[in-house]
Amino acid sequence: MTPGGNSVRLLLDTHALLWWYSDDPALPKSCRKIITQQDNSIFVSAASAWEIATKFRLGKLATASELVQDFGGYLDRERFMSLPVSYDHGIRAGMLPGPHQDPFDRMLIAQAEIEKLFIVSNEKIFDQYGIRRVW
Repeated sequence: MTPGGNSVRLLLDTHALLWWYSDDPALPKSCRKIITQQDNSIFVSAASAWEIATKFRLGKLATASELVQDFGGYLDRERFMSLPVSYDHGIRAGMLPGPHQDPFDRMLIAQAEIEKLFIVSNEKIFDQYGIRRVW
């Protein structure tokens, strides 16, 4: 699904953020184009900061050292907006039905749903939750 109209509000899945950060070609050109459009609002969840820091600590993301050390600064430089986790997000993530158990993904699903955001992700399982996914 791709957004239509003049401007959209997008939430980057953690892998989309990491691929943007590292200029990885795994992030499709179509997604890069949407992210760079001036009129679009790009959000990054606090849950992604938590996920990246956790994976960095566990040695699974050695290349994310600078991102972990200056996450807020990076978001500012990219003109991405921080999306805090609210108690509404937490309740919704915890109450989501279905078999998908990844706590980070469940939070992103809840945030996209509550905040009415498109989510930039290659996770097809997200489609089962009725959120609008770009990829």
